Amino acid sequence: MASQGDWKIPASTQPKPGDYGYDLDHALAAMVQLSARVPAEAFTAETLGTERAGNGVVIGEDGLVLTIGYLVTEAESVWLTTNDGRSVPGHVMGFDAATGFGLVQALGPLGVPALKLGSSGSLKIGDRAVVAGAGGRQRCVAAQIVARQEFAGYWEYVLDEALFTAPSHPNWGGTALIGPEGDLLGIGSLQLQQGGTSGPRAINMVVPIDLLPPILDDLTSRGRANRPARPWLGLYATESEDGVVVMGLADNGPAEAADLRAGDVIEAVAGEPVADLADFFRSVWALGEAGVRVPLTIRRDGRAMKPILVSGDRERFLMSPPLH
Repeated sequence: MASQGDWKIPASTQPKPGDYGYDLDHALAAMVQLSARVPAEAFTAETLGTERAGNGVVIGEDGLVLTIGYLVTEAESVWLTTNDGRSVPGHVMGFDAATGFGLVQALGPLGVPALKLGSSGSLKIGDRAVVAGAGGRQRCVAAQIVARQEFAGYWEYVLDEALFTAPSHPNWGGTALIGPEGDLLGIGSLQLQQGGTSGPRAINMVVPIDLLPPILDDLTSRGRANRPARPWLGLYATESEDGVVVMGLADNGPAEAADLRAGDVIEAVAGEPVADLADFFRSVWALGEAGVRVPLTIRRDGRAMKPILVSGDRERFLMSPPLH
């Protein structure tokens, strides 16, 4: 199994039980280390690797574990390890590309408490929270909410309002954001840099837990949310001084089939100008379901071009988890 590594959290930023109005150690007992193995031929193997390790949090008395989806996407095997070192296999129950959540079912008794789901909508900037990884207090960060704002990811991903915390957790993937009442308010996804007068600092982006309840039953029963699949272009884009720029293409995806290239500047979708990365993705999604034709206006080497992409369903490119 993949290792969590030798990273350490300074004692000065570790949470202290007396600072919280709930049983901190009881809440932290719900954390598990998660290790996943992905086949080399999997669609995401090249970008995300075949050995993935991070965290998960037990949210069901039956051993249902919530994590960040990129850790378990296309996994052929998953192992869950409790804070006292016991390991049991897990089965990937579901993954939702729109939110980023992933669910794993433990295939043996974990013997740990489940962390109650809270409401992330109540969090305010400046509120104290704990960003918890597997391994007890020494693997956790006493953090604050430093921002609530839109987030757009280069892989065709947008959250209307993501949560951002500091100090940053060094092993952020699948961490639990534990709120002032000792309940689960989000799942750690990324580490980013936030600018400031004293220079940039590392922060974590957290997916709010309020996005989970509407899709939880679907993920456990059918593996995906019961909603039409969004049109997917199979490209990686970023913002620059020139606008929204293609920086890479997914193998055999719609963008590659339409001969888009790294460096192309995306100026419009269906004739409507693109303001930024989030606007670009939302404009594509507004055209209809996966399979819809997506007319783009791009600029390449100073020339305007108007390719039409036939969008796809991202999940059809992914390998399904093995049956248990």
